[in-house]
Amino acid sequence: MVHRVAVIGAGPSGLSCIKACLDEGMEPTCFESSDDMGGLWKFKEVSEPNRASIYRSLTINISKEMMCYSDFPIPADYPNYMHHSKILKYFRMYADHFKLLKHIRFQTSVKSVRQTPDYSRTGRWEVVTENKDGQEEKYVFDAVICCSGHYTYPNLPLKDFPGIETFEGKYLHSWDYKGPEDMYGKRVVVIGIGNSGGDIAVETSRVAEQVYMSTRRGAWVIRQVSDNGVPVDMKYTTRFIHILFQLFPINFFNWFGERKLNAMYDHTMYALKPKHRLFSQIPVINDDLPMKILSGAVIIKPNVKEIHGSTVVFDDGSTVEKVDTLVFATGYNYGFPYLPKNAMYLSGHRVGLYKHVFPPTLEHPTLAVVGFIHALGAIMPQGEMQARWVARVFKGLKKLPSNDTMVKAIEKDTKNIEKSYIVSKLTPLHVDFVSYMDDIAGEIGVRPSLLWLFFTDYPLFKRVFWGPVSAYQYRLMGPGKWEGARRAIFTQFDRMFQPLKTRKLEVEEPSTTRRLFKLSFTLMTGGAAIYYFHTRNPDVIPTLLSNMRPQKV
Repeated sequence: MVHRVAVIGAGPSGLSCIKACLDEGMEPTCFESSDDMGGLWKFKEVSEPNRASIYRSLTINISKEMMCYSDFPIPADYPNYMHHSKILKYFRMYADHFKLLKHIRFQTSVKSVRQTPDYSRTGRWEVVTENKDGQEEKYVFDAVICCSGHYTYPNLPLKDFPGIETFEGKYLHSWDYKGPEDMYGKRVVVIGIGNSGGDIAVETSRVAEQVYMSTRRGAWVIRQVSDNGVPVDMKYTTRFIHILFQLFPINFFNWFGERKLNAMYDHTMYALKPKHRLFSQIPVINDDLPMKILSGAVIIKPNVKEIHGSTVVFDDGSTVEKVDTLVFATGYNYGFPYLPKNAMYLSGHRVGLYKHVFPPTLEHPTLAVVGFIHALGAIMPQGEMQARWVARVFKGLKKLPSNDTMVKAIEKDTKNIEKSYIVSKLTPLHVDFVSYMDDIAGEIGVRPSLLWLFFTDYPLFKRVFWGPVSAYQYRLMGPGKWEGARRAIFTQFDRMFQPLKTRKLEVEEPSTTRRLFKLSFTLMTGGAAIYYFHTRNPDVIPTLLSNMRPQKV
């Protein structure tokens, strides 16, 4: 029976693991190498080895209602897109509320995790730690959860840039970037067009003489501010849209989404258009980058071919001279150096974990990885969902399949990821946010039943089906049910509007005729779509309905 659990890392995933273990009556001990919680969101003026790092101005690109824990809403007066200091304050409130701090040992790094001599019988692990004074300690735990994240080891591929040794200026990885103070009047080349690269290019362009942004593949760029000013994730991460993705071919959504994005700014005209389709890779979320391109503050360039002194040569033969600074926004390598090599199973480009959580080849299910995942959605609710599942497996309330079954599921999952997304050694972790959350919720027994809600609580059904898939939905029923979940769902848009109500205005209510027209149009369109697909794919709708039935826990 698992009682004592080691949690490695006190970031957002680590905090949810501590709470999940406590909820199931276990005793967690969390080891955190820093002097504070928050993981990635704990800002440091100087980047520390083997730790995630952020820049001074970083603001999250996920709205607060879509990133908060399922039973602890972010305060209503907090902005929808929060600065890292606000996010850290929220984590502290969460830890204080659920009394998690006493289970965390700060300034204590984990040096190794090894199976005990009696592992075959007990499934236990020996954990060796080192405190700030360099003193080592050994512990024995019944189970271990790794929450060290995947933004820890910067990827700096200098060998891919011939002539880098001749560069006369300064180069750094985005992991080392803290702010634009050293970029005043400089000529800067940012290599990479992910979210960090976009943010750094925009910020440095405000003070630099000129910023160039080099990209191999290009990128689709979406806005955080959606129609009517609503956060984009609250607008489009809904169960209704998720079901449409199951009914219509993905190429239809690629065409529709790309058309909508190009209506705002033509990606071809802006030199942004990528080689991949919209939903083959997680897009860049940046409201400011198109304006910086339009104003000439940022110039998009192809891949860097070579470097000669202070001159950068690109694949198309064009050059930029007198370059002062290179910023490598080239992603991160993944690894668990404290684990034995035989603990992990490799599948293609990725660490093979059953449902991205459990190593499949161990004798006992007493090792788990939480938060090692990537989706167009916040890590907080995903990590929390994984933590709840892990705690129930450790407690013996949920059993895993056989090792062979898990390996086969991982290989199938790898093929599906490679089929659906553009993957590489640096980006092997993509999942669909709603599908994944529902999948793990099904393992726990907390996936909301749409059919049951439709007949028993129609007002709630409407908000669950048409509204954003926020984490509160997974506290409505089953193990860990929270009495405040229903109210949290009903008031989530109130909390979204609250920080915007800084000036009192009279709001005109929509007319009854307009409401009836909108309802009629929605019913006709939905009915036509259902009839169309049912006649051509008669098995799809019955399958979806079967997934909506109440779960037996």
